[in-house]
Amino acid sequence: MVTVARVLPNVTGLDKHFDYVVPDQLAAGAVAGAVVRVELHGRRVGGWIVEIDPADAHDDADLKPIAKITGRGPDPELIDLADWASVRWVGRRRHFLQAASPHRAVLALPPTQRTGNVSEPRSPATTELLARGGGVLRLPPTSDPMPAVLSAAATGPTLVIVPSVEQAMLLGARLRRGGLTVAVVPDDWAAAAGGVDVVIGSRIAAWAPCPDMAAAVVVDEHDEALQDEASPTWHARDVVIERCRRAGAPVVLVSPSPTLVALEWGVLVRPSHERERSGWPIIDVIDRTDEEPWKRSLVTSELVRHLRDPDRVVVCVSNTTGRARLLACRQCRALTRCRRCDAAVVLDDERRLACLRCGTVRPPVCLECGAGRFANLRPGVTRLREELEAAANRPAVLVTGEGPERPEAAGVYVGTEAALHRVPGADTVAFLDFDRELLAPRYRAGEQAMALLVRAARLVGPRARGGRILIQTFVPHHDVVQAALLADPGRMVEAERSRRAMLGLPPFGAYAEIRGAGSDEFVGSVEPSGDVVIAGGDGDYVARADSWTALGHTLSTGVRPAGSRLRIAVDPPR
Repeated sequence: MVTVARVLPNVTGLDKHFDYVVPDQLAAGAVAGAVVRVELHGRRVGGWIVEIDPADAHDDADLKPIAKITGRGPDPELIDLADWASVRWVGRRRHFLQAASPHRAVLALPPTQRTGNVSEPRSPATTELLARGGGVLRLPPTSDPMPAVLSAAATGPTLVIVPSVEQAMLLGARLRRGGLTVAVVPDDWAAAAGGVDVVIGSRIAAWAPCPDMAAAVVVDEHDEALQDEASPTWHARDVVIERCRRAGAPVVLVSPSPTLVALEWGVLVRPSHERERSGWPIIDVIDRTDEEPWKRSLVTSELVRHLRDPDRVVVCVSNTTGRARLLACRQCRALTRCRRCDAAVVLDDERRLACLRCGTVRPPVCLECGAGRFANLRPGVTRLREELEAAANRPAVLVTGEGPERPEAAGVYVGTEAALHRVPGADTVAFLDFDRELLAPRYRAGEQAMALLVRAARLVGPRARGGRILIQTFVPHHDVVQAALLADPGRMVEAERSRRAMLGLPPFGAYAEIRGAGSDEFVGSVEPSGDVVIAGGDGDYVARADSWTALGHTLSTGVRPAGSRLRIAVDPPR
């Protein structure tokens, strides 16, 4: 009897399967999920077997044979999950099957290494959530997630997702020292597929093999690293929730500041206020509302006291790059604008006024009155480094995303939020212009601002160590500022929930952005649906619906123009 395999080619821009005959010599390895090589349009390409002997298979007499079986790939349940994800995030199935496949060919799986060991200490709150079918665990920023993971591992094979590979390696090493077998994916993909106590990794581990999975834990559910910035913009949290729903396994989402999506999904368990407060550093809110507009400086007197303390390591954060991003004439107080396109201009490193929109460069002269002195309303980190160095009377090191992973040792650092990831430790973290984060034109601005405070809290440590966070703001009563000040992230939830429910934004509705060359043609080809509204034009569209399913199915009817640079971002992170 001839066996027919349905193959999805791993070819960019193609999301169509083809049927092939399985030669007798390859029959043993021809299973759903196997990675294969096939002939397509005169050349050999890779792909995956997604189904064996489909009911609607083509006549085997007209089919080409599979050329080679490369090795093992995703299990059938992950293939089905990829079908779901392709609708949820309007993406190609190959993208998700790539995430679920090993980076190197795996011909055979090692024997299972499960021990069934139960290690301590375990988290009573996590154990309770697991027994209830899963939920959300809120822990202070400096708490250790290890007990939560050990509680899940005590129930059986466990999948653990963390924001970064480094975190996965460190936590994996600790779990091994606790007597558990661990596979850190993607490097240990084969061991994970063979069977271990804990499978752990960063975002991509949401697609890792974990046979007989008993539970899953997502650490730092709030972290943006868990979402893919490239299209499709899939989120590891949502993949794990759906995967565990299908498997009947509980999920625990752990975070110091759970997102509204998580809180609407599951029940919340939090520690006592005393314990939570002790896990946050001291928060100092510097209220700038009484300052005169033309005398404002990001270097406040409170900040200077920290800068001049030689025993403190101070990290100053401002997400404004360059020297100056907003200038005004000191004589006539007019904002400096481009003489060509009227956009605001910036001061470059050569002290010229440069337009970032059209590229026009001109001398530093006011177009209104001809004066040459300007007030720097929003200085960039390059300029701030000079000011902070002068105020501190000691060297200041600039830290940005383009700089080295490990900056040189110093007592003062200034940079973008990259400094929170690249500086090894600090006594004070100062957010110089926190309103830029609080009032950003993004519906997740509040959650993202709180995530920065969580990262800063881990950098300076708990209040018992004397760590401090300085928040310079003109809106000291903002929900996020008050939530951090009182060490109670829950204080910002109700206002956030009300805003999003009123506007129909996630999790109370589905939202996607469609941009780039070819988007006009794509939107024009989408089959109309009363459940989905698409608005916009000139290559920039927004699509909204009541549910992700309705949005995904409708957008999936669109035809992507050949060679287009179209980007569909479902629930984009930024």
